[in-house]
Amino acid sequence: MLKAPLAEKTSYVRIWILMLILLLSVVAYADRSILSISGSAIKQEFGLSPIQLGLILSAFSWAYVIGQIPGGLFLDRFGTKRVYGITLALWSLATIAMGFVGEFAQGLTGALALMFALRFLLGLIEAPSFPANARVTIMWFPKAERGRASSLFSSSQYFAVAIFSPLSGWLVSRFGWEWPFFVLGGIGVMTVFIWMWFMKEPRQHPGVSPAELRHIVDGGALVEIDSHAARTAPSRLSKATVKKLLNNRMLWCAYIGQYCIIALSYFFITWFPIYLVQSRGMNILDAGFATIAPALFGFLGGISGGYISDRLITQGWSISWARKTPYIVGMLMASTLVIAAVVSSNVWIIAIMSFAFFGKGVAAGAGTWAVISDTAPKEAVGLAGAIFNGIGNIAGILTPLLFGVIVALTGSYGIGLLFVAAHCIVAALLFLFVMGPIHRVGDAQEDAAAPRYADDKPQVTGHA
Repeated sequence: MLKAPLAEKTSYVRIWILMLILLLSVVAYADRSILSISGSAIKQEFGLSPIQLGLILSAFSWAYVIGQIPGGLFLDRFGTKRVYGITLALWSLATIAMGFVGEFAQGLTGALALMFALRFLLGLIEAPSFPANARVTIMWFPKAERGRASSLFSSSQYFAVAIFSPLSGWLVSRFGWEWPFFVLGGIGVMTVFIWMWFMKEPRQHPGVSPAELRHIVDGGALVEIDSHAARTAPSRLSKATVKKLLNNRMLWCAYIGQYCIIALSYFFITWFPIYLVQSRGMNILDAGFATIAPALFGFLGGISGGYISDRLITQGWSISWARKTPYIVGMLMASTLVIAAVVSSNVWIIAIMSFAFFGKGVAAGAGTWAVISDTAPKEAVGLAGAIFNGIGNIAGILTPLLFGVIVALTGSYGIGLLFVAAHCIVAALLFLFVMGPIHRVGDAQEDAAAPRYADDKPQVTGHA
């Protein structure tokens, strides 16, 4: 009697790939944020003024924005594995070098110049990291799973705050301000070896089963975007490709949506603790603990947004409304942070901010990197992600500055909160009324299949 054939086993290598880019993203966020933990001790040791310390703190964001487009071009030309591996090694060395400033700097001017240069270099080298994450997601995940994948690496900022801020604080208090840079830089160097060993294209990875590969390919993943043939295609850097990225209304709504999301993030990591101390009367220790709840709710929101978006796709919703709906609802939730200006209880302040950042997480999980993964032209995925992230991170330069100007001119944090909340309303309105249908730019089949703007309604092709 013949035996029934064994059921075909499937692998889950894409999940391990996702865990790997989450690890790299957490390292990247930790490296860029540890200066805020060591900043007070650095200021005291070198006699820096608040303006000089602010200049050093801003160096990363300027370089990060400047480096986005070159970083995206490098990704499209040389591939994700090579560029991510090299930049991870270099930015980890730049982080370690920051701990040696006291050994090599001559006087205040020398220390200021060297710290600014190292932070600027860190921002420049880290620039390709999140566009690289987007490329990995497009390469390894079917369309119906990209929301969850994107939401997880987008939530790395919350992991970095929860894990490395306490660790860095302990290292500073126990060993000195240099040690967070040594420890986190060392972790980064070790992850280079893990990345180079495990990261491969789906068709080339020895751990991928035929069943998983079919699932990835049939689901719409662009498994060939890192192949030699795809990276050296002659049309890759054409003017037509750049024009697609800069003249498309749908993409510009995504760019502005990312700007508004990052404006909320930078308010949280810069002015929110200061607001709690100066306007709400908390001490510094209590303000530090008060940031934990909004961070945790932001993470939960991010995971929820990606799950909801992907779930809507599997339920038959169009890509457009599966991505837009959680984004719009999430940004409207986030706008409620303005209510903090009119309540008197600090407990309610934290509750309101937690609700708002849960909404911000939902929006980020569903409607930022997932959208760019769904829409970027196949020949310029890295460049599209770079433009998207570069425009978005301009908010990292402008939001802290403009919030401070508003508070200085008006003497009111309430007006500043209204300024931040306005970003949420603007973004929700753009996605709802201006963006139009979401589809991959330059794909003839998707362009033809995409509904006209006037007909962009929440279409359901299966059971709702």
